[in-house]
Amino acid sequence: MPSHSASYAEHIKILQARTLEAIQRESIDGLIIHSGQGKVMFLDDNYYPYTVNPQFKAWLPIVDNPCCWLVVNGTDKPKLIFYRPEDFWHKVPPEPTEFWVEHFDIVYLKQANAVEKHLPYDKIKYAYVGEYIEVARALGFEIINPDRVLNYLHWQRAYKTDYELECMRQANVIAVGAHRAAKAAFYDQKSEFDINNAYLRAARQGDNDVPYNNIIALNENASILHYMQTNTDAPADFRTFLIDAGASYHGYAADITRTYCAKSHEFTDMIKALDALTIKLGDKLKPGVSYVEIQIAAHTGIAQILQDFGVVNLSAQDCVEQQITQTFFPHGVGHFLGLQVHDVAGHAADDRGTPNPPPEEHPFLRCTRTIEAKQVFTIEPGLYFIDSLLTKLKGSEQSKYINWNVIDEFKPFGGIRIEDNIIVHRERNENMTRELGLESD
Repeated sequence: MPSHSASYAEHIKILQARTLEAIQRESIDGLIIHSGQGKVMFLDDNYYPYTVNPQFKAWLPIVDNPCCWLVVNGTDKPKLIFYRPEDFWHKVPPEPTEFWVEHFDIVYLKQANAVEKHLPYDKIKYAYVGEYIEVARALGFEIINPDRVLNYLHWQRAYKTDYELECMRQANVIAVGAHRAAKAAFYDQKSEFDINNAYLRAARQGDNDVPYNNIIALNENASILHYMQTNTDAPADFRTFLIDAGASYHGYAADITRTYCAKSHEFTDMIKALDALTIKLGDKLKPGVSYVEIQIAAHTGIAQILQDFGVVNLSAQDCVEQQITQTFFPHGVGHFLGLQVHDVAGHAADDRGTPNPPPEEHPFLRCTRTIEAKQVFTIEPGLYFIDSLLTKLKGSEQSKYINWNVIDEFKPFGGIRIEDNIIVHRERNENMTRELGLESD
């Protein structure tokens, strides 16, 4: 693994500059960023899995230690309040010694409710940034998650530092290796449960470590966009495998999807066609282009596939104009990627948070920004045979354009999604996923 020392130092300088601009816009003295804390399950004494505040892990790769705090003002050396309780029930984190330590003044906190002595005495000019509003109020904060600060920081999150790009490349390395293990398990005719376990073992990450719940879908389950179950029994007939699964590295996400077919069938050729479209759409990511244009191009490409495979009996252009493609490709073509899988400010028009909503005919598109260098996107077109949407199409005027006997042939295979993670550079694109050799077959 890379050391990150040089790029991380520059990363901190950039975050300091962004913070200074953000607090000047709000006319405040600084930010107090809370890592978060454990949540007790309702009527229980066990805890929900802990998830760190993204604004906290933007500064440093502490993703598994609740009750930590950062005091930042863009000028002084950031102060880290690191939680190390006296605890015989749980593992106490060791004193940190990693590459990032030299960039913080670190104090240690033994009791979570004793943090106030480490915070600025006069908090009237400091803003709390975090989820736990009742904690902020109890500590005396009057400014909580100010819009002008968060809108600016979220907007800037789209521009990745070199350190962040290094982390995202490493996340892709982990995810690609795990994808290969899952693919092998599919061809060994394992159950969804066993395929998921093969993925996690290869990634060396548990369910609470990967950035989102893996989608491990066999056969018709591949038509469910966010299929979260993992059947323990293998199906009697193996047809399709759709895997949408990522990995984390220092708090940054990979988000990769592939689809495979176990049979000699025309569906295999359809996967190849969608794979070619994914590459073509990725090549369209260029500075100055609206991401909405990529969405429109995706629908044109899906329409061509529907025509080529005899699903529709009209031209691709007419298929788009009749809005038939929305039945088979109902989601957005991709999104920002970074500290969060669906990274923030995709619908912002500027750094003040002015809304830039998706077009009415593409309501689920997660990004409407103009593409710029140092931004990272997913490209993930899909083509699915979803019962509820097909039923709606069958009851519409457009039903006469559909070859329903062809749909009946494809429906048992569920659907297809192919997803790559791409860094946009000024003169080229870096497809992190493809450059690691993860192809569809």
